[in-house]
Amino acid sequence: MSSPVTPQHAEELSTGARQLGVELNAQQHELLLGYLALLIKWNKAYNLTAVRDPDEMVSRHLLDSLSVMPFIPADTQRWLDVGSGGGMPGIPLAILHPHKQVTVLDSNGKKTRFLTQVKMELKLDNLTVIHSRVEEVQPEQPFCGIISRAFSSMENFTNWTRHLGDARTQWLAMKGLHPADELVALPADFTVESEQALTVPGCQGQRHLLILRRKA
Repeated sequence: MSSPVTPQHAEELSTGARQLGVELNAQQHELLLGYLALLIKWNKAYNLTAVRDPDEMVSRHLLDSLSVMPFIPADTQRWLDVGSGGGMPGIPLAILHPHKQVTVLDSNGKKTRFLTQVKMELKLDNLTVIHSRVEEVQPEQPFCGIISRAFSSMENFTNWTRHLGDARTQWLAMKGLHPADELVALPADFTVESEQALTVPGCQGQRHLLILRRKA
């Protein structure tokens, strides 16, 4: 069976990653395209993403996920992608950082079945898939980083994941428009460490990354 991934997709990924300042080696490039192929295939039956056109998936999913990679500290080991859905940005994070332990969490069983299939087919030994509501997860130790992409409001994101981190944890919220109204409702024990406006190759809309910490 022919792959749904075209040479144009491969070229767009290479060019876009370079524009983002993200160095992909040959294996990472191949794994990201393998992930894209699975996403296209499973999306037909499982409705993993509202983006139906494979030609839009490189920019709106892969490059959007890669845009935050420069903000993932090298010395952090354990990451959680909350409400991972089709695996963004958790799967690209696991591919780019094979020595980090990445957990992808979603309460939707169809989506976690897909994520488990991706882990198996791409042999991502550093990836853990959890099918659960985030409030019910009890990790053995705090995560170094907790990331979400269009998961919920900033207030819910921080309140629902507070028990999964500590004062050293970074919370990364990937947003479209700058969420000024949501920041007003941020819980008192969270503070914004930095805000980044991101430019994603091939994406028209605004993208922002907010990095938060909990006050000790």
